[in-house]
Amino acid sequence: MIRALGATTIQTLVSHGRWGIFMVQVILGSLRMPFKFKACVQEIKAIGADSLSIIVFTALFTGMVLGLQGYTTLKQFGADSALGLGVTITLFSELGPVLAALLLTGRAGSSMCAQIGVMRISEQIDALETMGIDPFHYIISPKLIAGIISFPILTFLFSLVGIFGGYVAGVMLLGVNSGEYYSGIVRALNNETIIPMCFFKSLVFGILMVMICTFQGYMVYMQKAKGAIGVSKSTTSAVVFTSVNVLLWDYLLTSVLI
Repeated sequence: MIRALGATTIQTLVSHGRWGIFMVQVILGSLRMPFKFKACVQEIKAIGADSLSIIVFTALFTGMVLGLQGYTTLKQFGADSALGLGVTITLFSELGPVLAALLLTGRAGSSMCAQIGVMRISEQIDALETMGIDPFHYIISPKLIAGIISFPILTFLFSLVGIFGGYVAGVMLLGVNSGEYYSGIVRALNNETIIPMCFFKSLVFGILMVMICTFQGYMVYMQKAKGAIGVSKSTTSAVVFTSVNVLLWDYLLTSVLI
């Protein structure tokens, strides 16, 4: 039992050490010239533009559910006029950043993990290193920059579409006064902490998603299974670890920024 505990501890420390070294190399690769503008644009399209449909669709129905549930609850206390306030605060402070991060992890994060994992097992990354090309600067850094740019934009879009979904459910279907709904939105956005919290959370979640998913793909050889099975296990681990970290960091950031 002691031997197993020691082996697990050493493995955990080694994994965290590799993670720290990986992060430093990615950051240094992002600062290295020449800047990979074309690669960044392609990654922004892969992470951002290609995710628009699922973001808009999910945000619309999330906002409609919030509008329906919020109206049902607030109506019991005669406070249905605060529906716009509640929907806006909930989306910008919590559901917008978290749900957008989880959706992008499942769609874009799994894809980039599998891509890098296949490049690793097919020795394409080794070939780049042999030619003197830094794989962190060439492959991973554009993904990090694209994540930093795309995540805040998609998160704000999710929140705005969600507010519209709340308007559809609350005002158009349930009869809440549209002026009161709009007034609640304005009151919520006048809060000095809401917008910065939404932006900072989306930024942190974007960095977490890219770092964890690319790390899992890059270190695919650490999996006990090799080949395609190893890539599939790394992809699954990337999605699970990223989702757990998003929820964990959401709590930590909320406790600090609220």
